[in-house]
Amino acid sequence: MSIQEKLDRLNRIRDQIRAGGGPKRIEKQHEAGKNTARDRINMLFDPGTFAELVTFAGDEDMDNLKNPGEGVVVGYGKIDGRTVFVYAQDFTVSGGSLGRIHAAKICRVLDQAVKVGAPVIGLNDSGGARIQEGVDALNGYGEIFFRNTRASGVIPQISVIMGPCAGGAVYSPALTDFIIMVKNTSQMFITGPQVIKAVTGEEVSMEVLGGAMTHNQTSGVAHFAAEDEKDCMALIRRLIGFLPQNYRETAPVTAARDPQGDPDDLLRIIPDSPHLSYNVKRIISLVVDGGDFLEVQPYYAMNAVVGFARLNGQAVGIVANQPDYLAGCLDINASDKIARFVRFCDCFNLPLVTFMDVPGFLPGTGQEYGGIIRHGAKMLYAYSESTVPKVTIILRKAYGGAYLAMCSSSLRADNVFAWPTAEIAVMGPEGAVNIIYRNEIAQSENPEETRAKLTADYRERFANPYIACARGYLDDVIDPRDTRNRIIETLAMLAGKKDAGPAKKHGNIPL
Repeated sequence: MSIQEKLDRLNRIRDQIRAGGGPKRIEKQHEAGKNTARDRINMLFDPGTFAELVTFAGDEDMDNLKNPGEGVVVGYGKIDGRTVFVYAQDFTVSGGSLGRIHAAKICRVLDQAVKVGAPVIGLNDSGGARIQEGVDALNGYGEIFFRNTRASGVIPQISVIMGPCAGGAVYSPALTDFIIMVKNTSQMFITGPQVIKAVTGEEVSMEVLGGAMTHNQTSGVAHFAAEDEKDCMALIRRLIGFLPQNYRETAPVTAARDPQGDPDDLLRIIPDSPHLSYNVKRIISLVVDGGDFLEVQPYYAMNAVVGFARLNGQAVGIVANQPDYLAGCLDINASDKIARFVRFCDCFNLPLVTFMDVPGFLPGTGQEYGGIIRHGAKMLYAYSESTVPKVTIILRKAYGGAYLAMCSSSLRADNVFAWPTAEIAVMGPEGAVNIIYRNEIAQSENPEETRAKLTADYRERFANPYIACARGYLDDVIDPRDTRNRIIETLAMLAGKKDAGPAKKHGNIPL
């Protein structure tokens, strides 16, 4: 056989692999509102930069391929000029089912991503384990889980659910840093609707059971919900732009941009009455570069706001209480949301900027029985453990244990600033007065008038930032309009921060 004949055979085999399951299955994929694995890769990467790996793994009879590419495309490419690894399951080949070689291809990419120090993105679209391969398929999942865990905190890992993801397959995404789902076309669940009906009698659709909004809003399993696959790829590229390549590096720095809006608006956002709410995201947009804030888990535990932004071109993690929802109280879900985000930022050298306005932990038997003590402790642990630069701005309420949990100086915030509207106390003035002056109020001729007078007096004397300043717990009380500049100056000063903790294998976070 001549070299040309061998080249022709090579190209014929490669074309067959690239064709996946063939025209009919590709057409069916498109009818379901989904792209093919290779289409998705082309949408994700900079044009012409994708390089495929282990292309010919699988069938030994190359002229009669039964599972072209083994149902998964793996390789690497560039996103905004930066190397990123990818694996994309191909639903047109055996439903994207995972067998031994399929898993080995994914493991190859995860290993190489860790070795190189580059992020990895998994595009999940699979019917699950290849049942006919039995324990080999199960072992394949285990090998992937092990690598996800070992890569955690070494490189960013992003899982994208673009079709079904069921059974044991869901645990690989669950072990990664971020999960993105596509509305109406992606589902995640341990057991499907048919099994649930057989076991419990419940009837539920796939979308209600494990759709994008279920996991973004109710379970908190997912972090983002994309409108469609095009929106999904744009979201991935935007997210990657805030992240470093690995734990040894810092995120790319971009040109600084002025915030959106008039800085004087910062003086008008917080109401005069401490009982009225406001949207903390308005403050964030007036402080960060270009008002550009990529919120993480925007539909889940909305009393807490977390996400990525830039200050003077530097990527940072933002954490804030949201007075517009549950008055900004911390609860079980908000504590988990904040703790996990703080730990991610600490893994990948992203400074933390915290905006505090917290009246306390949410009271109630539901929270106590659900373990608010344990969940709240996760926040204390995460902030205390983190060694990245930490700057806290106290906007208004800073009460009790919740004040400590939101990165107070006690938890080693590097610098803490307060607005003149800040109220730092063990509890709110009303609650404090009811306890301290209980007898005086009860014995007065007009209890309500006495309570109101004592509350106003307490607020004037104690619910302000100056006592905390006098004790050395705050660095400064600042004009709200100076917030951006003070944070930028402080982060520049903290750029060389080194904070080596005690020698140990690892701590034991209260999970």
